[in-house]
Amino acid sequence: MNRIDGGVLAPNGFRAGSVAAGIKKKKLDMTVLTSDVPAAVAGAFTTNVVKAAPVVWDQNIVSGKHAVRALVVNSGNANACTGTQGDEDVQKMAQLVADGLDVESREVLVCSTGVIGVPLPMEKVATGIASCLSLLDDSIDAAKDSAAAICTTDTFSKEIAVEVEIDGKAIRIGGMAKGSGMIHPNMATMLSFITTDAQVEASYLQNLLGSTVIDSYNMISVDGDTSTNDTVLVLANGTSAAPAVAPGSVSEEQFIEAFKFVHTELAKLIVLDGEGAGKFIEVTVCGARTKDDARLMAKSVISSNLVKTAFFGADANWGRMLCAMGYSGASFDPLAVSISYASKAGLIAVMKNGVPIAFDETLAKKILQEKIIQVSATVGDGTEEATAWGCDLSYEYVRINGDYRS
Repeated sequence: MNRIDGGVLAPNGFRAGSVAAGIKKKKLDMTVLTSDVPAAVAGAFTTNVVKAAPVVWDQNIVSGKHAVRALVVNSGNANACTGTQGDEDVQKMAQLVADGLDVESREVLVCSTGVIGVPLPMEKVATGIASCLSLLDDSIDAAKDSAAAICTTDTFSKEIAVEVEIDGKAIRIGGMAKGSGMIHPNMATMLSFITTDAQVEASYLQNLLGSTVIDSYNMISVDGDTSTNDTVLVLANGTSAAPAVAPGSVSEEQFIEAFKFVHTELAKLIVLDGEGAGKFIEVTVCGARTKDDARLMAKSVISSNLVKTAFFGADANWGRMLCAMGYSGASFDPLAVSISYASKAGLIAVMKNGVPIAFDETLAKKILQEKIIQVSATVGDGTEEATAWGCDLSYEYVRINGDYRS
């Protein structure tokens, strides 16, 4: 597997056009992504009972196993909690794209992100869609613009692309995501769009996405909030000449590895861009009795506000971590827990087999002042492990979210 340039447009047969439609005060805020041929689609969506109109639209398309030809995304307005008008606006967006491509509206996915409870400015949206369609391109620049257009409070756009070779033929997987605040497991406040030119049947793709989400987007946290618009969509258009991906096929193992890598890297980029965050925290729990126990403990640690504030202050307060593991709902023996911190400044153990270790506070502070920090917690009850990713909680987070609508 090799990383390549091109983001969401790296796979063959995908194009995008992006514009500043005026939904946001400045910057790109609308993109249309198309596939030259019908693409199989899979999706994962918010667990919030309050779902934005575009989420419901996309869920119906995915559950109906319809092949798709396009995706339209706007940022700056979530089209959530907007009543029947919101539903009508989603249908209108899909129809405008469909008319421009000469396809059916059920072949068009729709996503929105931004402020909740405000109707879309549909005149701007309609003009923006027409402009996007006139700019469709498969260049690296077009991919970068598309990744930028889906951002809200993000401080950088998030892209990735990889290529694997099977029987001398290339399969490419590309992706882009947005997310910075309101990030919490199951799922985060985020949009993630993945494209691939692999030949993949829709049901297989849906099952693979379901298992991938568990250990990627569902293992990140910034602030404990989940949104009304969280969506992951995967489009597979089958234009690669490589063998089809299916259970037991020669391409399956390599495709799964690359597919999971793309989602995990995008999830980590979302945390790295956590609103006001200064530190990226990776927590790995080893030796758990079950995979679910390991996941519960790791997620509980990175979701704890007390843990986050300790990292913000570079305080090696391992007690907060152990406490978070204790209320996670996982089964483990507290007397078998070992905890250590690591960064490029060094490695330090603070607990071994349930007993605190006298450690160098000065070294610990240096380790925790770094941008990227790894935490290891071994519970000694079994062989399962899981990793979760989070960030510190800063004064800047409060400032950004206190001023979000202004």
